[in-house]
Amino acid sequence: MPANREITFNQAIVESLAEEMRKDPRVILMGEDLGIGTIRQTRPLFEEFGPERVRDTPISEAGFIGAGVGAAMTGMKPVVELMCNDFFGVAMDQIYNQAGKLRYMLGGNITIPFILRTSYGAPGSAAAHHSQSLYAIFAHVPGLKVVIPSTPYDGKGLMTTALRENDPVIFFEHVKLFERRGPVPEGAYTIQFGEADIKREGSDVTVVATGLMVHKALSVAERLKGKVDIEVVDPRTIVPLDSASIIRSVKKTNKLVIADEGYRRCGFAAEVAAIVAEEAIDSLDAPIMRVATPNVPIPFSPILESNVIPSEESITKAITKVTSQ
Repeated sequence: MPANREITFNQAIVESLAEEMRKDPRVILMGEDLGIGTIRQTRPLFEEFGPERVRDTPISEAGFIGAGVGAAMTGMKPVVELMCNDFFGVAMDQIYNQAGKLRYMLGGNITIPFILRTSYGAPGSAAAHHSQSLYAIFAHVPGLKVVIPSTPYDGKGLMTTALRENDPVIFFEHVKLFERRGPVPEGAYTIQFGEADIKREGSDVTVVATGLMVHKALSVAERLKGKVDIEVVDPRTIVPLDSASIIRSVKKTNKLVIADEGYRRCGFAAEVAAIVAEEAIDSLDAPIMRVATPNVPIPFSPILESNVIPSEESITKAITKVTSQ
């Protein structure tokens, strides 16, 4: 269980990186603004380990992501930071054709212990190039593991697990979670990939939520307490996905709402809905509801943005609809 000490989500990630870098000299960091630039979330690591192991790169995602994959092939353990997941397109070949497939194509003779750490989500009026949640694209690609922590505790444990993997991991961090505080133990610990966490137990409806949506779902559950008993399931990783925990929850509550900031069309919410429809349709007493971002570019306008990003109000509306049937 987490200790009483509380730190921010970003501090928890940096703490995991520092602990593993002290143990394993193969772990290196690469990306823009890691040590001497403008963002510098990893500045403490730059100060401790220096520019040889915390490398600021030019603004060339294809270049430094490709270099990270190459470093992994030759025995290093690179953590490569893609500042925003929206920028993946300029390096998609390096991610899905190289990182995701090389171990398979070379008959298992090499490993690719490569972590792509990236931010996602709408921070507020950042417009269409800096506001998307694109993890479903990476979940579609064989060979990649996809991690989406929602708390500082989960962030540290999942990052430590990722650092000990021998396969490529895409590690998604919501921009509105960086400064969220929570209990985190001192010292290293791991959280196994493919193990969902029941963030709140309930009996009336299951809400499967990712990242920031976990906190919105928990807020709704608290507000509706006494009227609707909501179970909140946080997958934590979507590849591998703990479908068994989702199915088990749905068989208990008989109703399902999926809250996901990714796009609705062909998104993670659609995948969860399909799994439940295939494996537990007889347990459902109402249609599955998906609360997700519609298929439009994220607007700059605060009013328009608030109408497309899933909110507590839209989650509440979906829960009310399924529980009234």
